[in-house]
This record gives sequence, C-alpha cells and structure tokens, in this order.
Amino acid sequence: QVQLVESGGGLVQAGGSLRLSCAASGSIFRINAMGWYRQAPGKQRDVVATITSSGSTNYAESVKGRFTISRDNARNTVYLQMNSLKPEDTAVYYCSATILTGLRIDAYWGKGTQVTVSS
Repeated sequence: QVQLVESGGGLVQAGGSLRLSCAASGSIFRINAMGWYRQAPGKQRDVVATITSSGSTNYAESVKGRFTISRDNARNTVYLQMNSLKPEDTAVYYCSATILTGLRIDAYWGKGTQVTVSS
C-alpha cells in the first residue's frame, strides 16, 4: 500500500510564509509527477503546482512568483514553499503523486492539510 502524508499547514497572517511537505511511503517502485492542489470551501479542487521526476515545474497563475514546488527523490517527498500569502490562499492543500508499484501506475492523494491566511 502507498500513503501520502502532508504536513506544515497552519494559520498565518497575510504576507507570511509556510512550507508544506508531503512524504510518500509504501511499496513504491518509482514516483513520476508530484503536485499540490487546493480546495477552498464551496469550490472545486484546483491545481497549484506540479513537478515532474526530472524537476520540470508548472504553476497556477495565481501563485506564480510566490510559491515554489520542489522534491527530494531520495526521500520520496515533495515540498511547497509559500511566500507572500494572501487570504485567498486559504484552503485545504492536498498532495498527489503518480506512482509505479509493481506493474501498476496509479494516482495517489494525501488527506490534506489546512492553510488559513488571516487578513
């Protein structure tokens, strides 16, 4: 079985920073793309940032220049450094990874971590 566990969420004032981490564990043969998504109350889950196994990144327009995604392949971990946070960044943040286990490739999701930005 594969698990993704997020950490690092919390309450921060506007303009502040947080760093999210997501560690994958279990019967992992290889991790392909990893990413962060967020879902605000009453809204759909949207992509925030993604990173390939080779380190290529993509960001939502709303977070470009403020958020940085990175990964540590040796630790099966993806990070999201969030700077200059705004109240509209408030959401539950989920990590996702496409993982090869045995002969299957599946998308896995963490349970989410709450980020709240106060004005």
